[in-house]
Amino acid sequence: MRWTIDPTFYPSARVAMESPPEKLAYVVALNPAAQSNGSLENPRGDILAVVDLDPDSKTYGQIVSQLEMPYPGDELHHFGWNACSSSLCPQSPHPHLERRYLVVPGLRSSRIYVIDTKPNPLFPEITKIIEPEVLKKRTGYSRPHTVHCGPEGIYVSALGNDKGEGPGGIFILDHFSFDPLGMWEIDRGPQYYAYDFWWHINQDILISSEWGTPPMVEQGVVGSLLMEGKYGHRLHLWDMRKRKHLQLLDLGEDNQMALELRPAHDPRKSYGFAGVVISRKDLSASVWLWFRDNSGWQIKKVIEIPALSVEQEKLPTLLKPFGKVPPLITDIDLSLDDKYLYVSCWGTGELRKYEVADPYNPELVGCLKIGGIGFQYSHPKNPQKALNGGPQMVEVSRDGKRIYLTNSLYWAWDEQFYPSGIEGWMVKIQSTPKSFEFEKDFFIEFAGFRPHQVRLQGGDSSTDSFCFP
Repeated sequence: MRWTIDPTFYPSARVAMESPPEKLAYVVALNPAAQSNGSLENPRGDILAVVDLDPDSKTYGQIVSQLEMPYPGDELHHFGWNACSSSLCPQSPHPHLERRYLVVPGLRSSRIYVIDTKPNPLFPEITKIIEPEVLKKRTGYSRPHTVHCGPEGIYVSALGNDKGEGPGGIFILDHFSFDPLGMWEIDRGPQYYAYDFWWHINQDILISSEWGTPPMVEQGVVGSLLMEGKYGHRLHLWDMRKRKHLQLLDLGEDNQMALELRPAHDPRKSYGFAGVVISRKDLSASVWLWFRDNSGWQIKKVIEIPALSVEQEKLPTLLKPFGKVPPLITDIDLSLDDKYLYVSCWGTGELRKYEVADPYNPELVGCLKIGGIGFQYSHPKNPQKALNGGPQMVEVSRDGKRIYLTNSLYWAWDEQFYPSGIEGWMVKIQSTPKSFEFEKDFFIEFAGFRPHQVRLQGGDSSTDSFCFP
């Protein structure tokens, strides 16, 4: 425990934007061999890679170390810090915590790793492992998915219950021991599917989204369920203190898989954005705005991105009947000043930049292309090399000037949409009000691994929540 406030805790998003640039990135990457070849004699585990982001360093733009997990087949997913700026919130202060540990869930194994970055940030170490049996017994959940640092504990969403079915939900880990404390929900109401969650922390409102139960996602998209509108298409509002379901916001059965949530960073604002992967009507993707006005909480579609036609022979089997590539919005990220929303289209290979100072009327102000189904857009460092995968997880630096992309979604889904296999890469983008372009010499290849999510040392735009305007 610290007796001074961690310098990476910021009372407001504005102060966070004035902080020093990040020098390291932590990236989880999947070992596909452990999933695809069950007969492999000694398959390797997934890794946490440390990437040098300091332009003055001799190893800039390189992987400087890899921490390999001791078990194969975890499928490391949306990890997060043990503590962040929410520790300064006056309603539940913990100012003597420090942003030190990465809490890394294994989505397929239901195992959670606690990784210490403090002794040597370049060579982090596993300090605790929460085994699946302990997690299921203590919380009633399995398939941990997303980690967020809250003021009174570490919140983690889970896709399934202890039997690997539904309902999914949220559980909490203790800030200090990392022991699972139990199921978060007291009254879940009609909520059954789970995925992401975030909050309007000053207003005691938590919002959660929907994907599906483990059997609906672990072997890839189930076409019949998609066309029948059976995947998640609702958002849920909760009383954060009472842990009670308040309201359901239904996007309609045509809008399948309501996934990533990004609330406004300014605690005075009552709105946020939700990404929807696909429309069963026309394969388009969309972004929706939830907001509160005099009539209460509501939701409306504010961005729609159409599917694109591609030659039949370039399409994976799943898409051949349609003759089109869906955008497949798999991540969105909002800059700390609430001005720019970045939307990754994993299918069409696009990263879109929207100006959202008026959240009800987003304006497209930039679009970069890399990878993509049937497109295989290259990177400036090697313009002759066709790339697979596409913009998947997107992370924005605290000052909003640097964007980091990785290209792997989830093993079974990678195999469906990119059947020739995904060669892992990570790229960097420079973003200002006047420019939006790839950094030409920053292209990191993950030999034998597929990178999923990036966390920046000291925090980033999807890590912290702030209690002061």
